[in-house]
Amino acid sequence: MNKDIQRDLGEQPIANIMATLRLKPNDLVNHSKEQLTHKMVAKAVKGRRLTRHVQFKIVGALNKATEKNYSLKDLFNY
Repeated sequence: MNKDIQRDLGEQPIANIMATLRLKPNDLVNHSKEQLTHKMVAKAVKGRRLTRHVQFKIVGALNKATEKNYSLKDLFNY
């Protein structure tokens, strides 16, 4: 395993967006058309490095829950 990869990247912009809109991880899980878990959302908010595939699942669920058009750059700073 590569020790140079930083896994904990600090709180992500998605945390602020969800707090402002008063969304809980359950809201994203319920609005997701794909298999999205509470654990995936929690990792995203805390800043754990996620795969692109999981990031896109979260973006899709947030866009559906808010009826807005967020991109990866809006939610993640890595």
